[in-house]
Amino acid sequence: MKRLTTRRHGLWLLNLILLGALAWSGASIAQTGSAPHAPLPGDSVYQVPATMVDQDGHPFKLEQRRGHPALVSMFYNACQFVCPMLIDTLRSTEQGLTPKERARLSMMLITFDPARDDVKALKSVVDQHGLDPARWTLARTDAASVRKIAATLGIQYRRLANGEYNHTTVLILLDADGRILGRTRKIGAIDPAFLKLVRQALRPAAAPAS
Repeated sequence: MKRLTTRRHGLWLLNLILLGALAWSGASIAQTGSAPHAPLPGDSVYQVPATMVDQDGHPFKLEQRRGHPALVSMFYNACQFVCPMLIDTLRSTEQGLTPKERARLSMMLITFDPARDDVKALKSVVDQHGLDPARWTLARTDAASVRKIAATLGIQYRRLANGEYNHTTVLILLDADGRILGRTRKIGAIDPAFLKLVRQALRPAAAPAS
């Protein structure tokens, strides 16, 4: 009987030690792991609660784009002239950066025309223009969310009777939290002032003084 009691006491101590170790491990992970993001700024484009789908059929939320500066714009696949120029200008702007700068920048194009621009159509644009899917996202969402995103970006658009769109043609630079840092309406060639602004946004943050 005494041996059984001693054995139970030993098991109780072992469980207590294990629980303590787990608690310490959890506290250690909480201290060393990445802290959750602070709330998005009130003027962040990523505040729009839209469910997007990319050119590979993967759903995502705009807030998941947080973390790196981004170049964004809006387009539609049936556009024959202005939108291809817009895409080429975005690509030229990207290519005007160094490899290290490009690695810190993401590119996103959102279609005005989700009824026709399905995943297959978005994928065809990526392939046709030779866009790097590691950095480029072409996305679609529902029509109501398109309107909200366009309004937040300051982009105007209107669907015409023939199915085409009149729309603002603009490149927009967002910071890592989705706030608008600048924009350019110059397409067909790199805007030097805008490229300079992009480079400034991509500079690593200075380490705090000790």
